[in-house]
Amino acid sequence: MTRFAAVVALLPIAAAGAALAESGALTGPLLHQAVAGKTVSISSPVGTIPVKYRMNGTMSGSSTALAAVTGTARDSGRWWVSGDKLCQRWSAWLDAKTHCVTLRRSGATLHWAASDGRTGIASVSR
Repeated sequence: MTRFAAVVALLPIAAAGAALAESGALTGPLLHQAVAGKTVSISSPVGTIPVKYRMNGTMSGSSTALAAVTGTARDSGRWWVSGDKLCQRWSAWLDAKTHCVTLRRSGATLHWAASDGRTGIASVSR
């Protein structure tokens, strides 16, 4: 498994509160509300990765399984909403580059999609 493939699951996805009331795309203020102050559990090839999105735009994550491919089991960074996309930049994971995804909710499942065709699922808790 390449480093990129192993960490692709770190892309964010979330929805909660009012945003969970309906299925469909999450955009703008609803997208921000869905993520801020929540923990997103992202399904990945190496297991579930919890990512905490703080109200102040910072985030943190941990995964001992990722340490073998990323060099660190924990990372932190910044997140923000840009139009209809959730963006993030980790300090080390994902090569410390900005990555943005669109988000959609279908029932209890949350879906993310990157512009290059990569997709994934996650769930949210407080």
